[in-house]
Amino acid sequence: MDKKLMMIGYGAMGRAVHRLLPEGFRLHWVVVPVASAAATREQLGGHTKVLVNLDNFDERPDLVVECAGQAALEEHGEALLRRGLTLVSVASGALANPDLRGRLDQALQEGGGRLEIATGAVAGMDGLAAARSGGLDSVLYESCKAPRSWAGSHAETLIDLDRVTEKTVFYQGSAGEAARLFPANANVAATIALAGVGMEATQVRLAVDPLTERNSHRIHAVGRFGEFNMEIRGVPLEDNPKTSMLAALSVVRACQRHLDPVTL
Repeated sequence: MDKKLMMIGYGAMGRAVHRLLPEGFRLHWVVVPVASAAATREQLGGHTKVLVNLDNFDERPDLVVECAGQAALEEHGEALLRRGLTLVSVASGALANPDLRGRLDQALQEGGGRLEIATGAVAGMDGLAAARSGGLDSVLYESCKAPRSWAGSHAETLIDLDRVTEKTVFYQGSAGEAARLFPANANVAATIALAGVGMEATQVRLAVDPLTERNSHRIHAVGRFGEFNMEIRGVPLEDNPKTSMLAALSVVRACQRHLDPVTL
């Protein structure tokens, strides 16, 4: 029998995850804002229940995946974890908010649920976390995207995206600050921070390049293990250039892990 999946959000990432959902899972419930409910019901054709809140929801999904961003984790995370459910989230940047982090931790303790952070648009988090165990000296994360990927974000207050002619760094700071200032763009920074030296010690540089069509992510880490550099140049989601296809695939992989008896 297929496992029952609940999805929070059904935008560009949610649709990609649904399309690539591994055999063995079926999407039973989708939670979306009231304004999106009618359109989502039409898209899903009646095969999946569309909810606008969890107030009267008393069924039990085998897994819940969040594909809607930091606000969705803040709105629904506590209720799901307090019910003892396993929640996979891509909105790692929300954990830069100490108040929300405390409330989620409390819900986990009270309900016995589990919060799993999908690796998102980056790779190598297993190696970074292993390196942390031996001692990390520094972690630098650099992200570069096309102007359209930064449109509508805090970047517009720091640089004229319409007039930039070459690759330009417009932000330098901590992962925690980046996650708060760029909630739709900098979840990767928070994920790297969680795997490595933390929100405030992880250094971040954000750049725009009018000549690129890829979302690039570079990590440079130094520690007792030695040193490593990693770069990923991801293809953006067609309907949401702020995130990469790999972010959706990381959620698909998280679903697969809940099916496989042996996992990596």
